Amino acid sequence: MLTFYYRKYMVVVGILVILPVFSLFAQQRLTLKQLIDAAQSYLPVLKQKQAFIDESKVALSEVKHSFLPQVKLSEQLNVGSNNSLAGTFFSFGITPSTSAGVRASNTNDLVSGNIGVIYSEYELANFGLNKAKLGSAKANIDLQEANLKKEMYLLQLTIARLYFSVVKYQYRLNADKQNTNRYEIIFFIIQALTKSGLKPGADSSLAKAELSKARINYNQTLGKIMDLKQQLSYLTGMDADRLTLDTTQLKWKDRDTISVTAKVSEIDHPLLDYYFKKNQLLNANEYLIKKSYLPKIVVASALWARGSSIQYNDNFKPLSVGLGYQRFNYAIGVAFTYNLLNGIYKKDRLLLNNYQKKAGEYELLQQKLALGSASLQANNALAITKENLLELPVQLSSAQAVFSQKTAQYRAGLISLVDVTNASFVLYRSQTDYIETINDWYLAQLEKAASLGTLSQFIQTIK
Repeated sequence: MLTFYYRKYMVVVGILVILPVFSLFAQQRLTLKQLIDAAQSYLPVLKQKQAFIDESKVALSEVKHSFLPQVKLSEQLNVGSNNSLAGTFFSFGITPSTSAGVRASNTNDLVSGNIGVIYSEYELANFGLNKAKLGSAKANIDLQEANLKKEMYLLQLTIARLYFSVVKYQYRLNADKQNTNRYEIIFFIIQALTKSGLKPGADSSLAKAELSKARINYNQTLGKIMDLKQQLSYLTGMDADRLTLDTTQLKWKDRDTISVTAKVSEIDHPLLDYYFKKNQLLNANEYLIKKSYLPKIVVASALWARGSSIQYNDNFKPLSVGLGYQRFNYAIGVAFTYNLLNGIYKKDRLLLNNYQKKAGEYELLQQKLALGSASLQANNALAITKENLLELPVQLSSAQAVFSQKTAQYRAGLISLVDVTNASFVLYRSQTDYIETINDWYLAQLEKAASLGTLSQFIQTIK
């Protein structure tokens, strides 16, 4: 019986030795690119940003339509008294206008009146204000489009981080499974040795405790995978239980072929372009403010007809007389308008806009510093992980050999169970270190690509 368990153990160990760490989970289906595409078509926040773009385009059309002349049509039928006095007053837009009706005393006789007016007004010249309005509206469209690109870029980065985290824990789950299998084999061997009287019962209890611990680690890793998949589900709209990943392209041998180091220009970097566009909008607003307080030349024209039941000699006629049109007039004029206090208003608004521009410039500078720091950190991480990945295969191979040796020595009664569990722990740690380091290498490549503005190219390499 002991020979059977030993043979079973050796078969499993042999499989663990020859099985590459990244050969499992080949049955996974979704690639990183597919996850990102799903998120970009599902996530409401991106649709919100697109709605802002559509809104800004409609605002541009509104600005263009505001340049059209104003054409107003009015028709009034009125019945009331007609008493007035000579003199000047400000109506402030609430006192009805009464024409004629200047007499020695009041009269309560009703008067009917009718007036129809067609009025048109057009700004003949506003010294560049229309151009400034268009420039500001177009700059706002550019800003909203840049905002969408920034949001999509950050989404790509978030999903890529989650993707590599899921991959890491899937491989970690494989290592946990292997570790559990090792302790199961150890436990079976000890059980056989204990029953034969070759080993004390305490060894069996200790092995059972280590096996339980290995199973707990496996369950915790499985729970972490479920949590990460739930986060991916939130971003992509896919069912977390059916969300599986294709990791067949993540091979250590390909590590030097996926690095994307060609830095894009600052204006093409989605995380910088947004702030450039924001500052361009503020520059456009500054130009608009300057033009908004210049004089305006307005041309106005009107055609109107009036009727009244009071005749020219103050003779009151029946109310029906005032319902028709009796007099026709027209007028056209050109007006020059300017508020003498515009200089004060313009100064205040320019000062506010100037501080907003300064804040925008500092915001852009801060983003540049952050990206530069991220790039340097990624380079440092890459340098370290490359060195470690040269050593880790040696560590892993040695740990596997030591574990096989210690197991044979324990079976022969040369060492205690503690030595075997220590060897198993070293092998497990070697496997997890190898997984963590490869994941660190991919994350460093990801962060470097994100800082250089080449995130999309990097994602294309992860088929």
